[in-house]
Amino acid sequence: MGRVVAAAVYSHGKKVASISLDEGKQWSKKPEHFVWIGLHEPCPEELINLQQQFDLHELALEDALQRHTRPKLETFGDALFLVLYSPILVDDELTFVETQLFAGSGYIISARYGESAPYSQVRQRCEARPLLLEHGEDFVLYALLSFVIENYRPLMDNYHLELEEVEQHVLKNPLSQADVERIQGLRRDLLRLRRYIGPLAEICKELQRLDFPFIDKNMRPYFRDVAIHVNRLLEDLTGLREMADHAFEIGLLLESSRQSITQRKFAAWAAILAFPTAVAGIYGMNFQNMPELTWQYGYFAVLGVITTGCIGLYASFKHYGWL
Repeated sequence: MGRVVAAAVYSHGKKVASISLDEGKQWSKKPEHFVWIGLHEPCPEELINLQQQFDLHELALEDALQRHTRPKLETFGDALFLVLYSPILVDDELTFVETQLFAGSGYIISARYGESAPYSQVRQRCEARPLLLEHGEDFVLYALLSFVIENYRPLMDNYHLELEEVEQHVLKNPLSQADVERIQGLRRDLLRLRRYIGPLAEICKELQRLDFPFIDKNMRPYFRDVAIHVNRLLEDLTGLREMADHAFEIGLLLESSRQSITQRKFAAWAAILAFPTAVAGIYGMNFQNMPELTWQYGYFAVLGVITTGCIGLYASFKHYGWL
């Protein structure tokens, strides 16, 4: 069984009375009055009750009983059906809570499925601005839409800080499997955010164009303002995705650079060790006609040549940064 979070009647920007779920129809029919009902995880019977009271289109009810994958806006006669999603983190896992909005002349109904930020904050804000609330259902629709979009901003800021931390980490430490998994997880979350934010821009454009009795033309700038915020979120999201890609690329480049440095060091030491090995190999061939073998100072001369050659090679590699 769902829960009625709040149900009230408003007129001329002020709350007239709190009502039960069954009283909505009679109040919504009164001139210059509208009903605002907030539900949390309503059951099908409650939605059917609302359909009968407010003459909701049967396709709108059918759509409401389903679960969706993206935000959407549907029009049914002079009524709207909106599906929105609020992002939340549960045990560091990004999830999205669905909210359904029914809006028409004389009523606006919100149904939230999950534990996102409650819309009681929206109701308090609206009631504190009676001059704007006097616009009626369209202002409440704007306020709810704006609130959902506001929920994305703190999450985006958190991802920005986390990506900056990842960048600093990969600059100072070798890229580990845990780092790769972390970056890939961030990229996946950003792609999911885009999937849910992207359609909101089109929804805001549609709300600016729709000519419904309960949507005042003076409210269109408000929906345009929401569209601007959505576009900013999309721009920031693009920047965050680039940061994630750059962090991964930087890690790969630094890892490649570290491996190259190690390989150069191995090559340099191999060259240094190859010189005495070559000299020793020459004098280990045991030919009889090798004058140096009978020379009194031959052994010391060979050691001197080996030492000089190794020091020279070491100094040369050191100069060129191989050691």
